[in-house]
Parts: sequence; C-alpha cells; structure tokens
Amino acid sequence: MNELIAELTPAQVENYLRKHPEFFHQHLNLLEHMSIPHPTGSAVSLISKQLELFRSRHHDMENQLTALIEIARDNDASLNRMHKLTLALLDATTLEDAVANLDVVLSEYFLVDFVAVRIIKHHPDPATITNLFIEPNSKDLEPFAGELADNQPKCGRPTMAQARVLFGESAFEVKSCAIIPLAFTELEGILAIGSREDGRFHYTMGNLFLNQMSEIIGTRLITLLQERKLHRQDVGEGREQGAEALS
Repeated sequence: MNELIAELTPAQVENYLRKHPEFFHQHLNLLEHMSIPHPTGSAVSLISKQLELFRSRHHDMENQLTALIEIARDNDASLNRMHKLTLALLDATTLEDAVANLDVVLSEYFLVDFVAVRIIKHHPDPATITNLFIEPNSKDLEPFAGELADNQPKCGRPTMAQARVLFGESAFEVKSCAIIPLAFTELEGILAIGSREDGRFHYTMGNLFLNQMSEIIGTRLITLLQERKLHRQDVGEGREQGAEALS
C-alpha cells in the first residue's frame, strides 16, 4: 500500500480530485491540515481560496451586469431621442418647418450646439432658407468628397473648410461634429451636428444611430421636397390658366 502511495504523482492526485469534487465533503478533517500558496506569501485553507475565487468571479459578473444595464439605459435614451426626432419631422408640413424643428429637437434632446442641413440640388427659389441648397458642381462640396464617397457618418474635429461651409460664422466654435451623408435615390445631402466639446463626437463612436437618423431625416425631406415641387407646379398651372382667362 505504501509503495502505491509513493508512486502517486501530483497529476494523478489532481485528476482524481477533478473526477471526485465531493471528496472533501467526506473528508472535512483533511482541510484542517491543508494549505496552498497565496499571492501574499501566506498559507490559506482550500475553502478560503475557493471563497476568494468565488468573490472574484462574483465581482466580475457584477461588473458585466452593470455594464449591460448601462448599455440598456443608453439604448433606451437613444430610442427616446429618435422618437422625439421622428415626431418633430412628422409635425413639419413644409421644408422650412422641418429644418426649424430639426434645430430644436437636436439641440434640446440630442444636446448638440450646432445643426446644419445641406441639400445637394439646383434650386432657384429665392424664398428658400439661406444656404439650405448647394449646387451639385459647387466648390463647397470639395471638402466633403471623402464622406460623400464613403456614404458613412464621420465623427471628429472637422476641417476648417468643412466647418465654414456647414456652420458659417460659428466655424471656429465647433470642436467636434458628426458629418452624416444623406444618400438616397431622390435626395443627396449632408447633415451635420456639432459641439463645442472636443470629445462630444469622437472618431471611435459607432454609426448605428447616426445612420438611422439620416434615414429618418432623409425620408421626410424627400416627401417635403416632392410636395413642394407639386405645389409649385400647381401654382404655375394656376397662373397660366388665369392668364389664358384674361386673354
């Protein structure tokens, strides 16, 4: 029997204990005589070591749960802001209303300092909001060649050329912004939201909600542009009919 014990290796003992985790339930007295190395250099009982491991794992799980809860709260807040944005756009009956509502909702609920919308389209109507439209061949589009080609939102500090086109006299105040292309079959443009804080729109930010924002805003702008076009056609036809009646 002694020879058999002498032949046991640490690996065999470890293997046996792994296969029989209940071993110490039946031999509790052995725990009083056992110790294992501890990072502090002192010796602790096996139970103490197990408790230490359980506490560490529990702490890690708590941290993971806290992180998940924070993510869920952030997502809830983002969804609520997107809902407010959608309602504000649906409430707009004209292009001018939509731009005004965007400025309000993005400032109040998304906490941005600057908002800019630029639609790439030839539009001779002098009554249109100043700087809303950019001619397709305008040099003002050159600073955005990369963003428009990639068709993906870009966050970070804008170039001074970009800031001037988007934010005009406030260009020097913008420390970070999100430049969001509006690329649809019936609409091409740029939405920009800026901040006076350097880290507000960091280049590592995800694009999910920014892309959803562009889809919501772009879809509504397309509808309002179409309604505006139909209204102008109706007015033009009415004038022609009136002229014919007078003649």
